[in-house]
Amino acid sequence: MKDGYLNFNEYIRQGEPAQRERAEAWRVAIGLQAVDGLSTSEYLRETARKNIEGEITIDEARELVKQYYITKTSHDEDDANKEEADKVSSNISKLLQTDAFTYSVAGLAAIHRAIFEGIFKHAGSFRNYDISKKEWVLEGDSVIYARWQELQMTLEYDLKQEYQFVYSNLEKGQMVEHVARFVSGLWQIHPFREGNTRTIAVFVVKYLRSLGFSVDNDMFANHSWYFRNALVRANYRNVAKGIECTPVYLERFFRNLLLGEQWDLRNRYLHIHPTAEWSVQPNLADPTSTPTSTPTSTPTSVSVNLLNPDSKFYTKNNNIIELVRVVGCEEMSIKQMMEARVLKDRKNFIDYHLEPAMKERFVRMKYPDCPNHPRQRYLLTVKGGALYNELIKPQ
Repeated sequence: MKDGYLNFNEYIRQGEPAQRERAEAWRVAIGLQAVDGLSTSEYLRETARKNIEGEITIDEARELVKQYYITKTSHDEDDANKEEADKVSSNISKLLQTDAFTYSVAGLAAIHRAIFEGIFKHAGSFRNYDISKKEWVLEGDSVIYARWQELQMTLEYDLKQEYQFVYSNLEKGQMVEHVARFVSGLWQIHPFREGNTRTIAVFVVKYLRSLGFSVDNDMFANHSWYFRNALVRANYRNVAKGIECTPVYLERFFRNLLLGEQWDLRNRYLHIHPTAEWSVQPNLADPTSTPTSTPTSTPTSVSVNLLNPDSKFYTKNNNIIELVRVVGCEEMSIKQMMEARVLKDRKNFIDYHLEPAMKERFVRMKYPDCPNHPRQRYLLTVKGGALYNELIKPQ
């Protein structure tokens, strides 16, 4: 199976109603794994196909995935990531293939438990410590999340306020704005240690369906990372830097989701200091909207500014420059970086590319306190991001 998404599209366009529903559920479930930089295995996609075609039930599909990793004898570097992605995808697919839904704090916790049981020991339990998370779109800063002592009370308040809200007198655009505010506030509470965005996404899909909204599943399947970054921007405020909470990006996600609009949902628009070419987010359905140009291939030459030893971006190491080009706005594993650079010797890559880039503070670990974290990724620092922005400028 060369492309799982392509096959899902074919079922959605041409399959029987039951096949379309199952294909949509799997597509969303798999797409949501991108939120945490995970990707599913070919085995999972083949198992999903069997379920979509009715050869096996969703429970049989989940059991097959579970047994696959119990009996698997050969192991690859990214097996732990794929195991989580496969199991979580099959669990989310089951949730989305059923209409059952409980709108309550306990219902939200139950969704987290159903998604991550057997993966996280704390599945379904609220965190008991405060958290912060460095975000690329915030140049390493973090959203302020709810205090752990107040999670239950805050969730109950938000859910009660939403339950009592009356939609009937609102225009469609106002409905979308309200939904965005509700989801933004719910996500900012961040009640769980891990898996918050995937849990909130499933909760939101089921809640909107319970309200009678027709939910375009493609949005969560194709733009889950944008969805998370839009939530970040909707909840980030730094008055000292002149930055206010910006819900418009999240509203545009929901306008596409619920109203069929065509805002260009790419993460670079969400950065707190976007380059000029990414500073205006266009509506692709509006002929009067001026789309920002998609960057052409990165220049092969290095700008004069970068060759100036007095420049804050200066480095004489071309390996660092090429690594910065590759990483760009992404979070990447060592394997992914090596593949992008077409390199095969892991030790040489670390010694002559990655470590120099980290030493000169162009690249950093996502989990610096745990270098051997099973989901370790590498991303650009603020300095690396500034260099990258220089590299993609037209020469």
